[in-house]
Amino acid sequence: MATPWASTLSIGALLLATGAVPSPHGAGANAQQATAAPWRDLTPKAGLAGWRPTGGEATYTVENGELVGRAMPGKANSWLVSDVRFGDYIMEFEAKTDPTLNSGVMVRGQSRADYRNGVVHGYQAEIDPSPRGWSGGMYDEQRRQWLYSLGRNDAARRTFRSGDWNRYRIEAIGNRIRTWINGVPATDIVDDTDASGFIAFQVHAVPDEVAARHPEVRFRNVRVITDRPQRYALAETQLPQAGWLANRLGPAEQRAGWKLLFDGRSNAGWRAAKGGAFPAKGWSIADGVLSVTGGGGDIVTASPYRDYELSVDFRLTEGANSGIKYRVAPDGSGKGLEYQLLDDARHPDAKMGRDGNRTLAALYDLIAPANLLDPKSPGKRINPPGEWNRAVIVVRGNHVEHWLNGFKMVEYERGSPAFRAAVAQSKFAAEQGFGEWPSSPILLQDHGDRVDFRSIKLRTLKGSEAR
Repeated sequence: MATPWASTLSIGALLLATGAVPSPHGAGANAQQATAAPWRDLTPKAGLAGWRPTGGEATYTVENGELVGRAMPGKANSWLVSDVRFGDYIMEFEAKTDPTLNSGVMVRGQSRADYRNGVVHGYQAEIDPSPRGWSGGMYDEQRRQWLYSLGRNDAARRTFRSGDWNRYRIEAIGNRIRTWINGVPATDIVDDTDASGFIAFQVHAVPDEVAARHPEVRFRNVRVITDRPQRYALAETQLPQAGWLANRLGPAEQRAGWKLLFDGRSNAGWRAAKGGAFPAKGWSIADGVLSVTGGGGDIVTASPYRDYELSVDFRLTEGANSGIKYRVAPDGSGKGLEYQLLDDARHPDAKMGRDGNRTLAALYDLIAPANLLDPKSPGKRINPPGEWNRAVIVVRGNHVEHWLNGFKMVEYERGSPAFRAAVAQSKFAAEQGFGEWPSSPILLQDHGDRVDFRSIKLRTLKGSEAR
């Protein structure tokens, strides 16, 4: 069983234990910054003083100044964990992994006896040699899964060199974490879950037949800045920021035009779908969460929208059914295109319809979800009832996408022959022009089950917002 780590050394003591010396590794911002920045070497040294292995059975050694992690048979991920906890810092390192071995570096990692028996969890900068190529993405290990996938960052995906050395940069400053892979921006998140934690190097568990040949990952030139790291942060990039602050927007999100549709405190901006005020029953707001419990009817935004990206965090209860509707009929019927919210494992609707087109993330009764970004892993990444998931809907003209927890699950063109054929086979076949209305409010469905919502936010695309 993993052991919760306490800080047993000061940062200076750990650097001394690891043999701190100036590193020849290249800088991040420019030559002047490289000279002035107070980099300290953090590469583990022979004997691994200041570090301890935990988790699985992988071995860690130091060879020719490189940390080498070798996979061994076993089902648990392995980690080499720093004794010291770090708050704000900048880290750079180089990594090379066998093409069959996933790895990563824990950023502000955690391990507590009261959380899953002390398992290592938290922010992880990914090292992903698979064809998916999400190296540099931010994964929330043993917790929320992907906080920033590279599903929409092809530039970072293309720069990774499988089987060769790759250069990483991580900036963890305040509630913002950014990563670069070979100089290309990869991740930008704001999140306030963990303000400090350990650094850890991962050897991911692999099938026994792969582990039998002991594939390895190597790290070298690991260095950190812990003295006023904000002074050495790189300039702003054009990379979209992913915000994980409950009902709040990060600065880069605000600059990108995101607006909250739910302020976490009131029903401002929402009304009953069938007209009138916000429902007097069936919906409640408490602790920053908007909840539907049934009996109040659907609710809609006060304003209609045309082209936009919508992000909604939702939490299902066991057996729950709900939905997020868009391009809703103007007749007040509530009929429209629906991002299905469903507990697939327990609700009977998951087995109805055709080929799964009534399951979570489906275009309800029209198009079944499938992992469009990782064909070798066709299933969904779902956090179970009681935990938060993120739904994203992109509507740009007739082009529509459904995303679930960082993975694109549905993509289609409204009005296309394929779309109209799907409508003709659905329960909406008799609805003239179904789903092809130019704009509408956004609707949250009351299906009689408890579902929680928070961090409902939207940014208009092409500057086109219907009014």
